[in-house]
Amino acid sequence: MSISFVTPDWIRSKFCAALSSMYRSEVPLYGDLVQLVDEVNADAIANHQGFEGEELKREMEENRLKVERHGAIRVGKPSELHTLCRLFALMAMCPVNYYDLSVAGLPVHATAFRPITPDSLTVNPFRVFTSLLRLDLITDPRVRQIAHERLAKREIFRPETVELIAKAEAQGGLLSEEDAERLVEHAMETFRWQSDALVEKEVYDELKNAHSLVADIVAFKGPHINHLTPRTLNIDAVQARMPEKK
Repeated sequence: MSISFVTPDWIRSKFCAALSSMYRSEVPLYGDLVQLVDEVNADAIANHQGFEGEELKREMEENRLKVERHGAIRVGKPSELHTLCRLFALMAMCPVNYYDLSVAGLPVHATAFRPITPDSLTVNPFRVFTSLLRLDLITDPRVRQIAHERLAKREIFRPETVELIAKAEAQGGLLSEEDAERLVEHAMETFRWQSDALVEKEVYDELKNAHSLVADIVAFKGPHINHLTPRTLNIDAVQARMPEKK
């Protein structure tokens, strides 16, 4: 019996939608922002602000304005980044560019995972800006050792996620619809907010004194998605209307 596989673009769209739904439940104000952006976009479309006719028509027909364009996540060790890279590859998301954020005083470097072909970008242009902690930039040796030890003990991926990634790789990077839906479901646990810390309060304070990003990356069970960004046609109008939503 032949297996019917879904496309990487299909998985990426499912993943993006699941992230959006999860983040709205975690951060109710984000739901308010999305509603505000939808209202502003509707007004912009009605007035044809900033669009040529054909481009506007295509955006409306494909409903691409309601698709988040950008998310961000921070991980603590190279093995976590490696597994993320394997996961995103199943969604046709490739690492694009290198960002050394130490020049801005941040102990991380980063890349952005996104689709790179015109066809994939047309289907869903979602990208995830992904930062990796640099232990070598933590100047306090005690804090650096704490970070190393705590990160070494944690596993941010469910076993089912890793198993499905391996299964897809053995199948040429493809999954059935059922397996793809399971992959998205299990992968959400990596991006979900974890309220329980891995460290004691005094240890958290030490990490935070070194740098707030060190505490955010090291102190919790998982990296969690730290923001999503909807697309707006008029950012000035969104900014001006924000006080009305308070």
